[in-house]
Amino acid sequence: MNARMSPDDLVLLLQRWLDRLVRRLRLGRAPVPGQRRLLVVQIDGLSRAVLERAVAEGRMPFLRRRLQRGGCRLHSMSVGLPTSTPAFQMAAMYGVPPDIPGFHYHDKRRGADVYFPRAGDAALVEEMQAGGRRGIVTGGSTYGCVFTGGAAYSLLTFAMLKRPSGKGVLRALSAFLVLAWVVVKSVAISVAEIGRALVVLVADPVSAPRGWKLLALKIGVSVWIRQLFTLSAARDIYAGTPAIYVNYLDYDIFAHAWGPRHRRALRSLRAVDASLKILWRAVRRVSEHRYDLYILSDHGQAHCTPYDRLNGGRRIERLLFEEFLVPAGAHEVAPGRRGGRGMASGIKAIRSGRAPGVVQRFVNYLESDYPWLLGEVKEARQQGDVRVIAAGPNAFVYFLDDPQPLALERIDERFPGLVDDIARSRGIGFVLARAAGGPMCVWRGKRYRLEELGEGPFAGRGDLDLVQAGIRDLMAMPSAGDLVLYGLEAPNGHVSFIAEIGAHAGPTADEMHTFIVTPPGVAWPGPITHPLQLYPHFARYQDAA
Repeated sequence: MNARMSPDDLVLLLQRWLDRLVRRLRLGRAPVPGQRRLLVVQIDGLSRAVLERAVAEGRMPFLRRRLQRGGCRLHSMSVGLPTSTPAFQMAAMYGVPPDIPGFHYHDKRRGADVYFPRAGDAALVEEMQAGGRRGIVTGGSTYGCVFTGGAAYSLLTFAMLKRPSGKGVLRALSAFLVLAWVVVKSVAISVAEIGRALVVLVADPVSAPRGWKLLALKIGVSVWIRQLFTLSAARDIYAGTPAIYVNYLDYDIFAHAWGPRHRRALRSLRAVDASLKILWRAVRRVSEHRYDLYILSDHGQAHCTPYDRLNGGRRIERLLFEEFLVPAGAHEVAPGRRGGRGMASGIKAIRSGRAPGVVQRFVNYLESDYPWLLGEVKEARQQGDVRVIAAGPNAFVYFLDDPQPLALERIDERFPGLVDDIARSRGIGFVLARAAGGPMCVWRGKRYRLEELGEGPFAGRGDLDLVQAGIRDLMAMPSAGDLVLYGLEAPNGHVSFIAEIGAHAGPTADEMHTFIVTPPGVAWPGPITHPLQLYPHFARYQDAA
């Protein structure tokens, strides 16, 4: 071990001495050495392909050394559908098949949306779906996750957003030396970054607005939050916390903004690699605690074009009502309405932005730019008994008059031609629906069953069996839309229904195929084709504790 200690190491060592003093005075004995402890580091949004590129280009030198000479092993992992953080963490942390079709969706049984950044939603989903099962982080700490995994202490975890003064924040404040050093170090780095940005501004004032956006992301996420997560987790390692789960958000956020292979996204991996080195050094300094360090990713990302760029600025949830759906009853086939999907232009114009009147235009403006004033999230829209939610490269259509998922046969009876017309429209890759014989995929107006997907949108995929299994799992979720629209595999390239360049939730190879790096000497169970397989392995650490 290198005898030279960094300032981070010195602060953590001083804090460890202080922690021992506090423990002697108030908290009793230190953790018993000897039992194996779990440390999971998640690099959010990083596919295996991009990881291998970053390692080969020298962007992650520490991880490359660990893989080449440190005894760590890199394994492939497929994460199923949807390729999103909530679904991955529910499966991996609790070992239950998730009913989480996207980052934003509607639960017809409860009559309410689930939107994970909204305070309380993640906690409710965790309580309902975990079902009292023991999480892999029970008694430990989580940082930057969607769910707690049973952790006693959480920091910036969605499930704890309603308790901003809860145990996680109080524990961070109690580690005064660590927190103070994070502030000092982050301020110094922030000042340096701002100074560098001012130099760039003078040299290229035209690019200043986008440059300031990058600077804000870099300082907020890749300096302050990452430093806080890293040193707080290192403090937990010194204290012998039984399980730790850290989720680094840097790459995922930059990839959403600029694309998964953009130089700015790739550059963020160097900072994550530096944090990995700090955690690994902390593990070595307290080898008596026997931490096993795992590095993994929950999904990858696909490079996309935002949908509104293809459709004159109209979002998918607005365009569906304007071009395919109208307020309740106007298009539905019934004894008194045999006109099929004939459009009623006067009715269709209501809340579409084309109806006359100052009040109507004001309501349309609020819906578009300030939906929260109307109790909505921007990516959701409802007219009558039809609700549309855009969640990324996927969008959900719900028919709310039936609390159960509506089969394709029933949709065809009520809305003849609707599904095929949507699948042929600009910016749509394919549409998924439930049918009597199993899930159906509608691609460019033609319908394919799961066993026929190799002839349709997924022709030539070597992992077709994983795609089929993922679609089967997704459409088995009660909360998935009656129709699930994907912009992926669209005729002109991948499309996302929200304002992002990097997107995930779908079945492209970049999204589905990630990785896990295992520590030396750990027996690995074999190929991972779904995050459910991670739970038994990680749960053994709880059994040992």
